Parts: sequence; C-alpha cells; structure tokens
Amino acid sequence: MSTTKPSSSPKIPFKLVKKELKEVEAQIRDQVLAFDPAVAPYIDYICNTSGKRIRPILSILAGGATGGVKPAHLTIGVILELIHMSTLVHDDIIDGADTRRQVPTANAKWGNGMAVLLGDALFSHSLLLATNFNDIEVCRKVGKASREVCEGEVMQTQRRFDLTLTKEDYFHIIELKTGALFAAATSISAALSGVSQETEDMLYDYGMKLGTAYQVYDDCLDLVGTEDQVGKTLRTDLEKGKLTLPLLNLLEKANKPQRDQLNKRIIEQEPLDLPVLVGIAEYEGAVASALDTASELLADARQCLTILDPSEWRNGLEEITHYLEGLLNKCRR
Repeated sequence: MSTTKPSSSPKIPFKLVKKELKEVEAQIRDQVLAFDPAVAPYIDYICNTSGKRIRPILSILAGGATGGVKPAHLTIGVILELIHMSTLVHDDIIDGADTRRQVPTANAKWGNGMAVLLGDALFSHSLLLATNFNDIEVCRKVGKASREVCEGEVMQTQRRFDLTLTKEDYFHIIELKTGALFAAATSISAALSGVSQETEDMLYDYGMKLGTAYQVYDDCLDLVGTEDQVGKTLRTDLEKGKLTLPLLNLLEKANKPQRDQLNKRIIEQEPLDLPVLVGIAEYEGAVASALDTASELLADARQCLTILDPSEWRNGLEEITHYLEGLLNKCRR
C-alpha cells in the first residue's frame, strides 16, 4: 500500500533537493577541473550531456530520510553519478548510439577509441574520489557496485542473440547493470547516517527495485518511444540482439510460426525488425505485460519505505516511484 497519495502530475522532487543539487553540480565541475587541462574539456562535455542526476537525488533524499542531509551524502551522489556517466559512454560505444540528450555522443564526436579512454578516465576518477572518505567500508561498497555494473554489461553483451536467456537471467543482468547504482545510492547514504542494518537493507531493496523498474521501462521505451521524444538513439536493443523483457514476453506468447520466425532471425543474428514485431498480434500485450512488471516493482519499492519515519524526504523517495509510474503509463498510450 502506498504511504502517501501521489500528486496528479508526479515529478522528480527537484524543489526539495534544489539547494543540494546545486552543490552536486558544483562538485562535478570541480572534478572536471581535477583532470589535466588537455583532458578536462572532453570530460566537461560528457558531464554536461547527462540526465536528471537521479542517483545524487536518491543519495540526498535517503540521507534526509535517515537523519538529515550531510556533505557525505552529496559526495557519494557525485561519485555514483560519475560512475554512471562513465557507463553511459561505454554503453553508447557498444550500442553504436549517435545521440544522447539530443547531442552527439562521445563516440560519435571523437570516435570509439577516444570514448573508451574517456569512460575509463571518469570511472577510475570516481573510485579515487571514494578514497576521500577514509572509510574502507564505503570504498568497498562503491567498488562492489562498480564491479556489478560492469558484470551486468558483460553478461548482457555475452548473451546477445541467445535464445537460452530466461527471464530470471534477464532480471539478474539488469539488477547488476542498473539496479546496483540505484541501490548503492540509497543504502550507502543510509549507512553514512548510521542507521540500523535493517534500515540500510530496506533502502538497498528500495533502490534495487526502483532501478530494475527503470531499466524495464527503458527497455520498453526502446521499442515504443520516438527519438524526438526521448532524445537518444533508439532501437539499439533490436539491432544488437538484446533480448529484453518485452521480447522475452513476445517469444513466450507468440504462436509457433511467429516464434519460429523470430527464433530464426535471432539464431542467424539478424537485427530484429520492429515492423515484424508490431505485426505479431501479441506484441502490444508483451509490452503491456513488461510495463505491468515494472509497476509491480515500484509498488514493492514503496513498501520498503514504510521502515522510515514520515518526512518530506521519505515522501520525496516515494514521489520518484510515482514519477516513474507516470512514464510507464505514457508508454501504454
């Protein structure tokens, strides 16, 4: 059951964290300046083509909900955002994406070789920044989340065009590649507040469920979104043979001739063609079922927040789930 009534038009609670986000942006700019002047302009470009800073927002809200926002909560948000940005650079190379946030990707602008190096530079710098805590446990948790993201990306690439991929495999992969950083943002912030292990674990679960739901949404968006609307290159999952949840649902529900046709294309590693998918009667139901799964994850995430005392910060964590629910509903139209 929801702990607060969602607003009629839910949004990410930017207003609540406005002051802290300004400081996060300032810290990110400071980290750009930490690079050699020959490298800094490239890093600055990447940092300025990123998104809503959802991981720092989660770090801030989780800190506020567990006793009050401290400088350490902002720092962990910056570290996780840098890791996230580095993974986006590498994702765009793997996917052959040309745009992100409606601007050229690093690989489109400077080539794959330079983009790989820039992603590595951001990634390594984030791990260096984590050592400023002088707390081996914080470094361990950041390192673990970083490794999990990389493992998820490796597994996803390894399992392209793989008809033996199960839904259990799919969820394991996206929990690693996306859920891990969301979970790290909320649980590390909780740990920095000195809460009980139970509370830290519940906030970890909240972040994991939220991140997993977000990835399911993103996988559906790759099929039903438009590039003008989304601001990034779409259909890369189809072209690269990634078997996402809506495609797994479709393979499960399609009749034998349709499934044989899809299986043949996958086995022969041919790009999956959207018109072919749309022509299958079960296609819309497969996408809708995936969206329903994401909604269930969001409901479970809200339940995790009941361990927290009522506050505007807890409400902010819940509002994010309603915001994502609104995005899921847009995909249904």
